[in-house]
Amino acid sequence: MECRRWTPTSSNERRIEVGVDAPAYNKRMTNLNVPGLDLPAYMREVGERARAAARVLARADAKAKNAALDAIAATLIRDADKLLAANALDVTAARAAGNDAAFVDRLTLQASTIQAMAAGVRQVAALPDPVGAIGDLEYRPTGIQVGRMRVPLGVVGIVYESRPNVTVDAAALCLKSGNACILRGGSEAQHSNHAIAACVHEGLRIAGLPEDAVQLIATIDRAAVGLLATMDKYVDVLVPRGGKGLIQRVTDEATVPMIKHLDGVCHVFIDEFADVEMAVRIADNAKTQRYSPCNTMETLLVHAKIAARVLPPLSKIYIDKDVELRGDVEARAIVPQMKIATEKDWYTEYLGPILAVRVVPSLDAAIEHIAQYGSQHTDAIVTDNYSNAMRFLREVDSSSVMVNASTRFADGFEYGLGAEIGISTSKLHARGPVGLEGLTSQKWVVLGSGQVRG
Repeated sequence: MECRRWTPTSSNERRIEVGVDAPAYNKRMTNLNVPGLDLPAYMREVGERARAAARVLARADAKAKNAALDAIAATLIRDADKLLAANALDVTAARAAGNDAAFVDRLTLQASTIQAMAAGVRQVAALPDPVGAIGDLEYRPTGIQVGRMRVPLGVVGIVYESRPNVTVDAAALCLKSGNACILRGGSEAQHSNHAIAACVHEGLRIAGLPEDAVQLIATIDRAAVGLLATMDKYVDVLVPRGGKGLIQRVTDEATVPMIKHLDGVCHVFIDEFADVEMAVRIADNAKTQRYSPCNTMETLLVHAKIAARVLPPLSKIYIDKDVELRGDVEARAIVPQMKIATEKDWYTEYLGPILAVRVVPSLDAAIEHIAQYGSQHTDAIVTDNYSNAMRFLREVDSSSVMVNASTRFADGFEYGLGAEIGISTSKLHARGPVGLEGLTSQKWVVLGSGQVRG
């Protein structure tokens, strides 16, 4: 393709001037390296279109939004072969570039993944529409009623890497919550993201909603991320999803408010009162069900009074699955095959088959370890002691805290949110997996009958 310059337009078309293949590009803007692209002008128009679409979505009723979601889900299933073919191009390129297994795992779509994506969209459609709901209404002495109404945030920007399913998860949640979204996926998933976005746009068309409600940035120029992060005029909140480098960069550059988490250093603590069989099952699943997600356990803490009963069978499972174990002195005394853990290991999110193991003398020590080394993402205790369970829930300051369950459940779909826009470890506005409610705000509403203030 020999396209040279993108021309802003106030119509619903995006045009590329010059080049024998320009008409094909006009049909679907898929050239991701347009020579001479006026990137600031392009991003500005994306923002303007998103803002206009957000106003349409804010007044769209639940019937229209659900119709779009149902159509998106059906289109994903119908076009599964196309999505897999597009994804295969990305996976092949990722392997050729020498990316590790965890990276490729995050990137890869399977038939079951697409089925799960469609199921997540349908689950979002089935959820109550939060927009316009008025709660906490109460009469004041003056006779007025005061309450709060849920409203969309407006325009949500999402910057993400590797995981193409984020494209549809973000689109579905933003659509149902009345928000327009601007998506900037990673170059490693460009074919997958465009194929999924095409399904989303078809669903929006079928429901009579603006395609600009979901826009996928059509350039892999990294400067687009910096521009998006500073588009305060058009973007109301920014959600970075990806590696620590991406999130740190966006955090450093952003002037737009953010929903984010930096690390997923998740813990499972096996208490002295734990059921051994249950503890082994949970700790195995928390680490080995999948290595790459941010809710995978990275450090196992075991009470000294139960360590000799738990660590040998659990370590055998890990070693049989080729998980590298790095333990402290007490853990290595029980399982000599462990490598020596360093101070850095307690802080590390491995995103792979490596696990740090520490034996602790008490519940207090476990909570202290999590406070010092954790990332406030997800932490779990395995115990049959009610008091210890309640202390852990109260005192561990993480966005998800669990009793007798795998950390892998810290997920929007598993929490009944349909999907998640991301996981927030912040304490303001939204925390943990962010679903529909996290993509809305509240405004005060007053209902009167002619009252004036004296």
